[in-house]
Amino acid sequence: MGASQYTYVEACDSQKKEDFIRCIENALWFYGGVPRALVTDNLKAAVTKSSRYEPKINATFSDFADHYETTILPTRAYRPRDKAIVENAVRTIYTRVFAKLRKETFHSKKAINARILELIAQHNNMSFRGREYTRASLFRELETSELKALPTKRYELKHYANGTVHKNSHIYFNKDKHYYSVPYKYIGKKIRIVYSDSSVEIYYRHNRIALHTRHGKKYAYTTNKEHMPSHHNFVSDWSPEKFINWSANIGDNCQSYIIKILDKKRHPEQSYKSCAGILQLARKVGNERLNNACKRALDYGAYNYNIIVSILEKGWYVIEDTPDEQEEVPPHKNIRGNQYYK
Repeated sequence: MGASQYTYVEACDSQKKEDFIRCIENALWFYGGVPRALVTDNLKAAVTKSSRYEPKINATFSDFADHYETTILPTRAYRPRDKAIVENAVRTIYTRVFAKLRKETFHSKKAINARILELIAQHNNMSFRGREYTRASLFRELETSELKALPTKRYELKHYANGTVHKNSHIYFNKDKHYYSVPYKYIGKKIRIVYSDSSVEIYYRHNRIALHTRHGKKYAYTTNKEHMPSHHNFVSDWSPEKFINWSANIGDNCQSYIIKILDKKRHPEQSYKSCAGILQLARKVGNERLNNACKRALDYGAYNYNIIVSILEKGWYVIEDTPDEQEEVPPHKNIRGNQYYK
């Protein structure tokens, strides 16, 4: 902190933006408030392009600052005087924290950070040389009242991906192998996906067009019915139970066949479309023929819409209840009797 030099230190795995932002956030919660500005160095996690006048801030870090309603003020590159207090604090921390850790052994990041907090508490409560006040007392006196309140929720790191809206008004989110709906007027459009641990936001030309709670179930759908065109709303009601009950009205063989398709297909939409196509054939050929065709397909071990259509077209759906009884061979002088082979 600028006036008091009240200090926070944390050990992390790297200087990647995820670790960098999480450390800064932990510092804010350690201080119990948000300063008006964050002065950072020019590392890539904070600044993607340095400039004396208009540095380009990392998009995720900028979003983090918006969440905490603060400003990022990067220092000028190669100008340590811009953050002289920090440079001095680093030298002090090497002596009062790192030097004391060098002979200790830790087996987890949590353990070393717990020990660092102990040493930081000693540092912050140590009186300045020749003074009666400490960093902690100055912080309480000068800076606590200047900090803005923390938000109710911590920041969730956001990641980005691109996609295309499918004809069924959904986008495929490859990270989770899950489908999320968007308004149908965006079918065929290229979109931007912004996701965190708990949510998935979908943008078109910088305008948010959909927001969903993130789900990790593979090959499943998260659908807002308002996103679907009126004549497609029924699709969102499709489920395995719907097709199994529908097939039961046609026949046992048909029901068994539909269950096999649902089990075999990994992709829900693919299996649902196959099931709907097969079951709708009953309107054209009748329940009995379709049920027999499913029996034939079960014998073949082939589970798809095309094989059912082929069986029906070629007339292979005819199934005889019992095989013909074998006729007795009529007596004839050229036929040897069973006595011949004894």
